[in-house]
Amino acid sequence: MPQLFAYTDGACSGNPGPGGWGALLIARDGTEVVKERELSGGEKLTTNNRMELMAAISALEALSRDTSVIVVTDSAYVKNGVTQWIHGWKRNGWRTSGRDPVKNVDLWQRLDAAQTRHKVEWRWIKGHAGHAENERADALARAGMAPYKP
Repeated sequence: MPQLFAYTDGACSGNPGPGGWGALLIARDGTEVVKERELSGGEKLTTNNRMELMAAISALEALSRDTSVIVVTDSAYVKNGVTQWIHGWKRNGWRTSGRDPVKNVDLWQRLDAAQTRHKVEWRWIKGHAGHAENERADALARAGMAPYKP
């Protein structure tokens, strides 16, 4: 049975500024690529963190049925947030340990809902380090941002 991977990335020109997100979905049977799908989008005024979150959300929401997926991100913010911090935020009514409102709570809640439909394994990789799929996700994010750049 093929294994599904979602490579995700976000980009922003200025922070805040025009931004884009990209996701590359790849189904592999061993080393053979069975199917690929590219996703991208953007916003006129956003932040890098919001675009990183949107990439992961969009990848998970694009899956038509409950499935097992490995989400690969170069964002420690997304990976640590969804695997560690989110549990405390939810217990604290979406507040940080310092009792401040969680930034980007709308997207964290959306990501939390999107991942509950699937069996998700989260992996972090170093960005801009020559990882082919991460570079493709980065290119998709930059393409998603392009219509919004002056």
